[in-house]
Amino acid sequence: MSSPLQIGLLVFPRVTQLDFTGPLQVFAMVPDAKLHLIWKRIEPVPSDSVMTLTPTTTFADCPQLDVVCVPGGSGTNDLLDDEEVLDFLRRQAGGAKYVTSVCTGSLALGAAGLLKGYRAATHWSAMEMLAQFGTIPTKTRVCIDRNRITGGGVTAGIDFALTLVSILVNRTTAEAIQLQMEYNPAPPFNSGSPDTASAEVLALLRERGAQNQARRLEAVKRAAERVN
Repeated sequence: MSSPLQIGLLVFPRVTQLDFTGPLQVFAMVPDAKLHLIWKRIEPVPSDSVMTLTPTTTFADCPQLDVVCVPGGSGTNDLLDDEEVLDFLRRQAGGAKYVTSVCTGSLALGAAGLLKGYRAATHWSAMEMLAQFGTIPTKTRVCIDRNRITGGGVTAGIDFALTLVSILVNRTTAEAIQLQMEYNPAPPFNSGSPDTASAEVLALLRERGAQNQARRLEAVKRAAERVN
């Protein structure tokens, strides 16, 4: 009997919960998969919303994963300077079948030196930052480059997870999960990309995120100097 797939998702303070819970819901439907929610300690971790997350294992106790996944969120800024987190990602990446991320989680993989020379996707607001890690920014919902699979912003995490299931198991299983979730998106507005959103909406979002964007850029610069 084959061993269960070991799939681990990093949880950290101010993670965007849908980056994390979208893929988690998909992976939870994979037959014979063992899921791990990973952080430094077993204690509640606040997301960027009202939801609090509870890790199931620590860095020290986490088994070797087949899939390691880093979601994104404003909390990724702190991960870029956190050597304990980056060391954990490097160790797991050495034995993992797939090293993955959703949204700005790709910046953490970049800071760990795990995306140098790879194509990768991320949230549109962080796309230009990826290049500082020697990564090739790729504007797509799901980017596959060898055993690096990265998803774009937030909701792309569901697309990413279904794509990965089709690779890990088979397409029929992935399609069955999609049907069970009734994942059949029909958004009410065509503003889900900076290419389609109005100039007014794009300007509003850039203004709201300016301070966090400035902090993220500084963290990326520091991390890139260490990597390079």
